[in-house]
Amino acid sequence: MLRIIFLFSFFSTLSFAIQTSDKLFECTEIFQERKSELLVELERIDEQKQSLSALKAATEELLKQKKAKLDHQEETINNTLAQVKEKEENIKKMLKKNEKVLQELQKIKMDKVAQTFSKMKAASAANILSDMNKQDAAAILQSLKPKTVGQILAKMDSKKASELTLLLAK
Repeated sequence: MLRIIFLFSFFSTLSFAIQTSDKLFECTEIFQERKSELLVELERIDEQKQSLSALKAATEELLKQKKAKLDHQEETINNTLAQVKEKEENIKKMLKKNEKVLQELQKIKMDKVAQTFSKMKAASAANILSDMNKQDAAAILQSLKPKTVGQILAKMDSKKASELTLLLAK
């Protein structure tokens, strides 16, 4: 009986070992299949990584080119801006110079007009100034000596004389 139990336990252990061996063989096959799948996936990932690296390098090169072009354009614009500012300063200087020359010419012109009016008789000067624009007449009177202005205003219409006097007072 002991032998039967021993035999029974031996066969059951042997049967268990065979089943375990079959299961180990199945697991090995599954692992091999999975390993093959993972290797294929790893190759695909490596290819994608290489593609991304190439794309990154191309993008970086393109960005460098665009930055260089942008820097060149910025430099050109800055140079042009500097030239424009320089020309603007020159124009401002010329404008100031021209304004001074214009003022001198106007002063010379007014002096000549004043000389002309100072040599005229007061009645004639009053008639001419009465027909002129008030601002122009006041400008001419300002360039004359006070005694001459008084004589001319005395010969004018009182209303026109008062208007011109108010303009002279400003």
